[in-house]
Amino acid sequence: MTFGSPLLLVSLVVPVAATLVYLWIERTPPSGAISFPNLAVVASIQGRSSWRRHLVAVLVLSTLILLCVSVARPKVSRATPVDRSTVVLVVDVSVSMNAVDVTPSRLEAARKAIGSFVDRVPPQVKIGLIAFSDEPVVLASPTTDKEALRGAIASLAPGYGTAIGDAVARGVDLVRLSTGEEGATAGAATKAGAVVLLSDGSQTRGILDPLQGADIARQAGIPVHTIALGTQQGTVTINRGGVDLVVLVPPDRLTLARIAEATGASTFEATDADRLAAVYKQLGRVVATEKKPREVTSAFVLAAASLLAAGIGLAGLWAPRLP
Repeated sequence: MTFGSPLLLVSLVVPVAATLVYLWIERTPPSGAISFPNLAVVASIQGRSSWRRHLVAVLVLSTLILLCVSVARPKVSRATPVDRSTVVLVVDVSVSMNAVDVTPSRLEAARKAIGSFVDRVPPQVKIGLIAFSDEPVVLASPTTDKEALRGAIASLAPGYGTAIGDAVARGVDLVRLSTGEEGATAGAATKAGAVVLLSDGSQTRGILDPLQGADIARQAGIPVHTIALGTQQGTVTINRGGVDLVVLVPPDRLTLARIAEATGASTFEATDADRLAAVYKQLGRVVATEKKPREVTSAFVLAAASLLAAGIGLAGLWAPRLP
């Protein structure tokens, strides 16, 4: 929580002082005795006044605290969709995506998770899709047409190599074109765009290495969130010269983490389909929204008025009445 006028929080000394005075009065014995002939009435008053009196005091003091906080104009951050937001999904479709350590396969799990991501993001957010193996291929330019995106997701098919650096750079290009930032100076932040990179292996092809691609994203101010898909024990069978070879295909988690770190983004690991779906769900909240402060003074005033009304009502209800 933040405050529009934090210096006014000094007014909290008022309820603190009132609390101290109340406690002092409670502990100070009366200065003189009062003659009261009706002992039954006295016993009735004493039996009813202790905890009830304290409850009324707590309600009044709580009212003072809420009012003192409200004058400082409290604000809370709430996630709201980013205007002109663009998210480019960059998906590894190298042959290692055929591995079945993530059921039913890495590629099928990716299709399902990306489809859910597309369905969940706000309708005004543009989404692009790039598939990469030997080179990046744009399957869908950033669009709000979710049917077109579903068709692009269904067309994901495995290739061979893994050109991570080139894929990151191509994703950055799409974001800048979509958000109108293609002419921005180096280092200028593109707050309305992000890249989400999913890969399950190490770079084997391409012109740019992964960190060169990350540097391009960093200079453009575009975060590249990364997802390392698969387990260290994942394998695929590759036919070479008529001979089937079982090849180990672990994800390169370190490289993906370094890409995210270089661009000020988040990195994730997904070793099963449920975790992958959860990662994309979380990213849908991160990349398509931003937190904006919203003043909640009226809520504090309403709470204070409610407590004060409750205190007055209880005081009237429980006030001792002489017969």
